[in-house]
Amino acid sequence: MVTAAAVTVLLSGCLNILDLLGERSEPTGETVSAELAPYYEQVLTWVDCDDGAQCATATAPMDWANPTPETDITLALARHVATGESMGSLFVNPGGPGASGFDLIHDDVDFAVSANLRENYDVIGWDPRGVGRSTPVTCLDDEGLDEFIFGIPDSAVGSDEWLAESEQVAISFGQACFNNTGPILQFIDTQSTVHDLDMLRAIVGDEKLQYLGYSYGSDIGSYYLENFPENAGRIVLDGATDSSISVFEVGRVQTAGFQRALENYLAACPTSFDDCPFPGGVDAALATIRELYDRYDANPIAAPDGRMMDAGVIDIAMSTALYSQDSWPFLNDLFSEAARGETDTAFFLADFYYSRDLDGAYTDNSLEAFIAIYCVDYPVETDAAVLVKQQELMREASPTTYRDFPPTADLTCLNWPYKYIGPGITELTGEGAPPVLIISTTGDPATPYEWGVALSEQLQSAQLITNNGEGHTAYNGGVACIDNAVDNYFVNGTVPDADPNCGA
Repeated sequence: MVTAAAVTVLLSGCLNILDLLGERSEPTGETVSAELAPYYEQVLTWVDCDDGAQCATATAPMDWANPTPETDITLALARHVATGESMGSLFVNPGGPGASGFDLIHDDVDFAVSANLRENYDVIGWDPRGVGRSTPVTCLDDEGLDEFIFGIPDSAVGSDEWLAESEQVAISFGQACFNNTGPILQFIDTQSTVHDLDMLRAIVGDEKLQYLGYSYGSDIGSYYLENFPENAGRIVLDGATDSSISVFEVGRVQTAGFQRALENYLAACPTSFDDCPFPGGVDAALATIRELYDRYDANPIAAPDGRMMDAGVIDIAMSTALYSQDSWPFLNDLFSEAARGETDTAFFLADFYYSRDLDGAYTDNSLEAFIAIYCVDYPVETDAAVLVKQQELMREASPTTYRDFPPTADLTCLNWPYKYIGPGITELTGEGAPPVLIISTTGDPATPYEWGVALSEQLQSAQLITNNGEGHTAYNGGVACIDNAVDNYFVNGTVPDADPNCGA
């Protein structure tokens, strides 16, 4: 016979065990279809996971249209609880696609959001499906990635043999991703991630989504406003993208943006840096850079580790340094070394971009996830006449960095195991959603200013905030006008009456 005292001890023991297991979430309990109820009603267990963070794992259906436990996937989350009285959760996505929201919040929460937001919100980052610690896209080992990224073709660029070789590389890469990832590769799209985010909102117990999306993270936020306007709360999209344009137009506008950023660096270089390698003006500098591109495409040179530096390596290195004005000094080293036939800074920057460490190991799957998401998010252009015209437009966008390859379709996505499954390239309106803030920076090369303007005009409840300056994204970067507007919106719900035109 169990006495009342014994029952009390047993119950106390259970409660202590639950305490050791971690804090449990309280889902909203909202009404969804019977097949989705197990996902929306699941309870997260938050456990301590170093550096003051808590971590949890959620379950999501691989295919939201046909959910079945046999194909479920997992989503990894990290959070820092509010340092003051919590207003609820603030989800943050760093972009990419393919960047780890888990790592951003676990490791660098103070970089992601201000102390003001940390005080008022439980800040949550998650790895979207296909990324990092969630059910990931997996394609190649480190050696295979080196060859895929940095390999030099055996055939002359532009020849039929080169085209055939390039297509075989694309086919092999796609097949490796399919073999090593499995059927989730078909459901790695942004629309599925948006459904995941709505589920996460519900299971952490928030009636409304509070969300800060950087760069591609604004795609996620925009589609959330379109698909779940009734569940939207306070949403900020920084470094906003325009979801109404084709993947080619994305590339063209970004290319033009990096050309502008390069010209801005070159204009400032002679008076800003004692070691500026371009004392003769912008036009002369652009001609010199063009010569470097041609020189290393014709004759790549070997780095100490055996990898070859061609114009492609210089291009990704330069683009990486143009993301932030603070990185401009790296450009001085990059171009000075390239002129002397040296490779150190070029590969340092390229490896930073691709998350490759000093030992040659890739520390995340951001490149593989990036390709997988884009290949199912956008249709592939195959019309020969259109491809020729697109090539001309790319030359106009950046005559400095243009590489004269034959006009071909995107061979990787053309040969991808799964094709475009998106809802169509169209303008988003977010009809019925509450006010949303769009932040766009005039000198942003990766998500150019015109995208933010376009999105702010498309979303019915959007208010544009312009940051007059350089670099990719703006919030929590030291511009008080931007930081105060965002913090005041998230904490007090205040929406500016008009564009404050920050930094002007």
